[in-house]
Amino acid sequence: MRKLKNEELNRISVDEFKQIDKTPIVVVLDNIRSLNNIGSVFRTADAFLIEKIYLCGITAQPPHNEIRKTALGATESVDWEYVKDTHEAIEKLKQSNYTCIALEQVENSIMLNDFEPKALQKYAVVFGNEVKGVQQQIVDLCNFSIEIPQLGTKHSLNIAVSAGVVLWDLFSKFKKIR
Repeated sequence: MRKLKNEELNRISVDEFKQIDKTPIVVVLDNIRSLNNIGSVFRTADAFLIEKIYLCGITAQPPHNEIRKTALGATESVDWEYVKDTHEAIEKLKQSNYTCIALEQVENSIMLNDFEPKALQKYAVVFGNEVKGVQQQIVDLCNFSIEIPQLGTKHSLNIAVSAGVVLWDLFSKFKKIR
């Protein structure tokens, strides 16, 4: 087995990324304080062809050196928009026929492994603050909540890890139904 060289990976250009069909998912970052987490979400969004990222509340926006370090250029490929009020972003998405999903541990949440997206539906996944999670008022606005099953002693994952797990899961499910 030989590791592939970068030029053998057949990566698309930023212009090609902008033109290619996207996974019908947008990400909403609700008051994320870590710039490294924000950059990591951009990089994950690039990897799985996510439509757009909404940066809300205290979530920092590019250009920023700390975001750049982990995004590795994904702030140039992935569309993003800053919306001060997460509530406003969710309302805008719902008006555009997105099903809004909070990633949160709540009563009657759906376990990620049990969730099956619908082929023609667009989804917005809301990831919350590293300490407080998704705001209750935002959970209330969402259509439902999904939760990552966790079997160990801890009750949460880092936001960048959570985004990676959820976006990969949804991306792979969409690949099967489209």
